[in-house]
Amino acid sequence: MLIRYKKNYEKIAMGLLSFMPTEKDLKKLQQSMKEYENDENKQLFLWKEEDIIGIIGVEIIDENSTVEIQHISVNPSHRQQGIGKRMVKALRDSYPQKHLKPNEYTAAFFEKCDFTEEGC
Repeated sequence: MLIRYKKNYEKIAMGLLSFMPTEKDLKKLQQSMKEYENDENKQLFLWKEEDIIGIIGVEIIDENSTVEIQHISVNPSHRQQGIGKRMVKALRDSYPQKHLKPNEYTAAFFEKCDFTEEGC
């Protein structure tokens, strides 16, 4: 289930985001977290089953049409189970009138999962 990020999930969120290649540096990771907390156009969601095992971050590019996926990460012990796909589908359900697209860092995941921009 996709849930909105709250400050009390900060450590879990930072741990999951740190699996993204762009977020290996602590200062960069802290900056990304701050952006999600302070920029109204950026939103962070956590994927919760029994525990929180995934994270997906988006930026609303255009109020009327486009949401860009900035980050997507799943706990390594839960990978290869379709969780990333389920997060994208749940996000699509959360923004039914918007076009979802990957950024340069999440595009490889989209291709691997055979998402197309038209399909999202």
